[in-house]
Amino acid sequence: MSTKVLKKQNLRNNEYHNIQDVFDSLYAKSNKGMKFNNLLPMIISDDNVKLAYRNIKKNAGSKTKGHNKKTIIDIGAMNIDKVISYVRHRLSNFEPQKVKRVYIPKSNGDKRPLGIPTIEDRLIQQCILQVLEPICEAKFHPHSYGFRPNRRTHHAIAKSMKLINQHKLHYVVDIDIKGFFDNVKHSKLLKQMWGLGIRDKNLICIISKMLKGEIVGEGIQKKGTPQGAILSPLLSNIVLNELDWWISSQWETFKTKNNYKTTRVRGKRITEEYSNKYKLMRRSNLKEMFLVRYADDFKIFCRDHKSAQKIFMAVKMWLKERLSLDINHEKSKVINLRKKHSVFLGFKLKVYPKKNKQIVQTRISDKAKDKIKTNIKKMVIKIQREPTVSNVNRYNSMVLGWHNYYKCATNVSLDFHEIHFKTLRLIQNRLRKIKANKGRISKVYEKYYGSYKHHKIFVAELLLFPIHGVKTKPPMLFSQETNNFTPEGRRLVHKNLANVDIRNLGYIMRNPNPHQTAEFNDNRISLYVGQNGKCAISKQLLNINNMHCHHKIPKNMGGSDDYENLILLTENSHILIHATKIGTIEQNLENLDLNRQQLKKLNEFRVLVGNQPI
Repeated sequence: MSTKVLKKQNLRNNEYHNIQDVFDSLYAKSNKGMKFNNLLPMIISDDNVKLAYRNIKKNAGSKTKGHNKKTIIDIGAMNIDKVISYVRHRLSNFEPQKVKRVYIPKSNGDKRPLGIPTIEDRLIQQCILQVLEPICEAKFHPHSYGFRPNRRTHHAIAKSMKLINQHKLHYVVDIDIKGFFDNVKHSKLLKQMWGLGIRDKNLICIISKMLKGEIVGEGIQKKGTPQGAILSPLLSNIVLNELDWWISSQWETFKTKNNYKTTRVRGKRITEEYSNKYKLMRRSNLKEMFLVRYADDFKIFCRDHKSAQKIFMAVKMWLKERLSLDINHEKSKVINLRKKHSVFLGFKLKVYPKKNKQIVQTRISDKAKDKIKTNIKKMVIKIQREPTVSNVNRYNSMVLGWHNYYKCATNVSLDFHEIHFKTLRLIQNRLRKIKANKGRISKVYEKYYGSYKHHKIFVAELLLFPIHGVKTKPPMLFSQETNNFTPEGRRLVHKNLANVDIRNLGYIMRNPNPHQTAEFNDNRISLYVGQNGKCAISKQLLNINNMHCHHKIPKNMGGSDDYENLILLTENSHILIHATKIGTIEQNLENLDLNRQQLKKLNEFRVLVGNQPI
């Protein structure tokens, strides 16, 4: 699920483990074109392994069992020194463990194959990913948005809309690669890594063995990167990065004798523009084209049909000759956006006349609308059978997630009104015996739908979120200055963080604490919004694996599950409230680095539980 702005918990973990300087150095060296011959010592360093464990632990998939039936819980039961020793031992003579094959249904009725490595191999892949990512980020094209830090689908949609509206590029080349993840050529991928400057032969050998790892029931893999592996998204970007830069070199980054670069000051930002360069290039026979890519889904925007057809054929030949990849001819075509729509990442894009201009309108794709309606029907039937707080929260979480993802569509309100109209009768009929006209209105509802006027339906004393209660919010272009691996870029990351992470909020709503009351779980959701997603003491951002709900007055001292008696804290803050041993207090104080005001608040909570102030 996408968010308003993706949280950068991984970045905070880097800083927490004092390894950010190492990643910054790798990024800077890669930017200068340096080669890396000795990466393995960084991969097996204490800090990198500890960071890998922390990053994997917070991933919901860490509790998914691999072929050996183990999860992150088994790793967590080990001493951290033993975990580090285990990783080093495995990488000294690496042999991948068997990969479990899982099939998940696709919307067209087919099944998508996923490869689930063991949790031990996922930990090792995470160690490798952390070191390779800064090297690769320095070399990746600026307009690829999939599976990269700080980037998301809305940035790809925003860039597409800009190319259509401002550059007036109304012809789009749609290319669908046939079975991309299953057909990546291993030898070509390893050569591309070498070309990016990753020249540690031991590491290359380890990655080669990972790619050829045995999948249960299918044997050794001769090609492809298994979907489900932690390294696969990065490796897929490495494969297609060559295509990105080849398309870019035909126009966007075409080298001319003179630079023609101009700078424009917009507030505090200074941007570089090449409008004069492109103006002169249009007098030549060069084909104008701009690429927008998200993983293996990409569009090439062109000015006229003739150029688009030539680009279509050129890209088709290039993929076959350079990457040994075929295209899906049924889904690959040239589209005139003034006549037909193009589907991209669940959105429909089409150009319509508006006054004296041609403006792109975006809608939810037909397939996505059908999927939303199907999921609403399934969830409403589940609520009818089990009208619990948990099921209502799951329903609300789905609605909020859809609104958050599709709100950047220009006509999103029309689409959700249509979905509402087509599901309204089902909702009313299925819930007529269990619905009520009164109940509790949570802070989550007030924040997102408080000003929306509609007929309210309460189930299990909770208000159902309105399906049609969505407002358009134009997508923002990705700022290329935002970067996890430069001090200036990190300042922008932290500055732009949205306080309330929709993914975290959705997770809390879908996963109530089974050992607590309905009131406790409902108030926990409201607290996350009320505290703006931050710890009540340290003001650090909360995430699903570092979020504790604390009773100010403990229940054994007469405390209740009322909203006023609960607060959300990070693990370190929660430990400090209850800690009595000096060593534990000193260690957690050092981790938090509280100011005077925060320390005062901590002591207030310590007194309430019967402990002495610090």
